[in-house]
Amino acid sequence: MTPLPSALLATVVEPLPEQAVDAAGQAVSEAAAAAAGGGDLNIIQLILHASLPVQAVMLLLVFASIASWIIIFRKKRVLDRAEREADQFEEKFWSGAELSKLYAGTTERHREIAGLEAIFEAGFREFGRQRQRRGIDSKTQLEGAQRGMRVAASRELDGLEHNLEFLANVGSISPYIGLFGTVWGIMISFHGLANMKEATIATVAPGISEALVATAMGLFAAIPAVWAYNRFATKVERIGGRYDAFADEFSSILERQAQD
Repeated sequence: MTPLPSALLATVVEPLPEQAVDAAGQAVSEAAAAAAGGGDLNIIQLILHASLPVQAVMLLLVFASIASWIIIFRKKRVLDRAEREADQFEEKFWSGAELSKLYAGTTERHREIAGLEAIFEAGFREFGRQRQRRGIDSKTQLEGAQRGMRVAASRELDGLEHNLEFLANVGSISPYIGLFGTVWGIMISFHGLANMKEATIATVAPGISEALVATAMGLFAAIPAVWAYNRFATKVERIGGRYDAFADEFSSILERQAQD
């Protein structure tokens, strides 16, 4: 009968060859390097490797974002100028200057007028034309001036609201366009798994990552557009309130002159 120590010695596993050890160490090193490199998110590579429909969606969102920013900068400049010109004209109007001289100053220089100055010019011009007609009572004169100011104010507000609708559309539609690109990319990724015997997260993740970039770009285009639309719409509403208040105050002045 063989002793127990001899049996144990016979069953000891022989050590692995040096080549096998080196190959295993190299494999572990490559896996660690791949895991470390996988944490770096390269957006450009994701866009370039995406499918053509997803790339078309991304291109559309880029154009929408660029157009939105152009409108944002231009609209800010226009609204700031409108507020500044309104402040300057109100200061001049309430400084005690004669209305006839103020009207002459708006027309004699043949320059383009806007804002409160355009409303004043339209109201005073119509008021003067009504007064030159014979047999026109004071009420009709005042109504003509008010009508002229309403038309001028509406035209000025239309100019201030120009392109705000585009910002609203970009803000509301861009997330859905990006979501469409994401859904399309995920469909293509899962369709490509049909020919694979084994599907792992490593095979699905690249396609899903490429598709999710479309959603991120949709949000990138929508968020500034929504913020700018809300801000500019509030500013236009505030300026419109100033136009209405000035028209009412100017109507009161013209009413007193019509009764003289």
